Amino acid sequence: MLRWLIGGGREPQGLAEKSPLQTIGEEQTQNPYTELLVLKAHHDIVRFLVQLDEYRFASAGDDGIVVVWNAQTGEKLLELNGHTQKITALITFPSLEACEEKNQLILTTSADRTVILWDCDTGRQVRKVSCFQSTVKCLIVLQRLNVWLSGGNDLCVWNQKLDLLCKTSHLSDTVIFRLVAPTEESLEWNILEIKRLLDHQDNILSLVNVNDVSFVTGSHVGEMIIWDILDWTVQACECNFWDPSPQLDTQQEIKLCQKPNDISIHHFTWDEENVFAAVGRGLYVYNLHMKRVIACQKCAHDSNVLHIAKLPNRQLISCSEDGSVRIWELREKQQLAAEPVPTGFFNMWGFGRVNKQASQPVKKQQENAPPCSLELIGDLIGHSSSVEMFLYFEDHGLVTCSADHLIILWKNGERESGLRSLKLFQKLEENGDLYLAV
Repeated sequence: MLRWLIGGGREPQGLAEKSPLQTIGEEQTQNPYTELLVLKAHHDIVRFLVQLDEYRFASAGDDGIVVVWNAQTGEKLLELNGHTQKITALITFPSLEACEEKNQLILTTSADRTVILWDCDTGRQVRKVSCFQSTVKCLIVLQRLNVWLSGGNDLCVWNQKLDLLCKTSHLSDTVIFRLVAPTEESLEWNILEIKRLLDHQDNILSLVNVNDVSFVTGSHVGEMIIWDILDWTVQACECNFWDPSPQLDTQQEIKLCQKPNDISIHHFTWDEENVFAAVGRGLYVYNLHMKRVIACQKCAHDSNVLHIAKLPNRQLISCSEDGSVRIWELREKQQLAAEPVPTGFFNMWGFGRVNKQASQPVKKQQENAPPCSLELIGDLIGHSSSVEMFLYFEDHGLVTCSADHLIILWKNGERESGLRSLKLFQKLEENGDLYLAV
């Protein structure tokens, strides 16, 4: 109830009674995250989280600092200061081949047009690059080639020593490039433009590989396209995310469609069978084999969904601009056989044949209905502002970061209680009190 007390409730004034948002009661028997630790170190929006190892993670945001944390205890381990403006990207970096110590490294880029390589074990700056003409907005490591890429107004390729290998000209569209490594004939790196993804009607906001043979893109106007990764042809397309649904009445659906952000695809995640899409305020599950949406929650949150991730046991987690974090479970619906509807005077009394035409709309509706559903099983209320993203630790729970400057560790209450009991018994045994009590 923390968010309601500090004025961070999700429902706008005057619209609470009309909201089609699915809710869950106080008893959340399937939600394991019943304990939380609030971590304070940042003094501006925390936008990025990255897992360093089994027990550590790093956070960064608009205050320009990077903080390294212990995921189990919530202890602040290191604070990395070097950027003068907000951080725009954060990724882990493979250990340098030249270094004997295989320390954990991270790479950060900032609006101050610099990139810094950090040692997360010592807190020192390993290297720094300050030759950028514009802000770098994304980073990616190609570990097989021992290079990393920075993207902004142009695309640059760098080696582990942060030497520039090659770069492209100004980027204006979503383009597929081929990175050419040095050979005996040519000792230079090169980037070749292969294809421009022009099949979308608007800007591409999200792109992710789903397997070895395909990748998926999502646009500002809610189009999702699945591409062949070898010849870049369109395998499937879905653009009906905003179609009317029984969950919404007509007035609400028209109101939603007036805002392009309500149908924008902000984020993707995937497993072997499905692509999970964050579309506006909703969540959609697209089956790669059936090539159709098999489950959806059009109003999963009160505001845009910013980040989603797949959890074990067919579960999905999502966070939103409304400050909420919600856990969902993908379940198969029980299909009931459609019974024909009798019509006419005699059929009112059970006589005569049924009207086949009357049963056809019911049957057609059942065939078109999604075969699965997303059921809300947990609602994590703790942040008072937009939740930007989260991490999932199998042993240590969830980590969320927010525009309220806070980081929250969400702990499995049953597991933490067991650990505390174990520590208590160990301490009693060490002191000899356990045998005295017996």
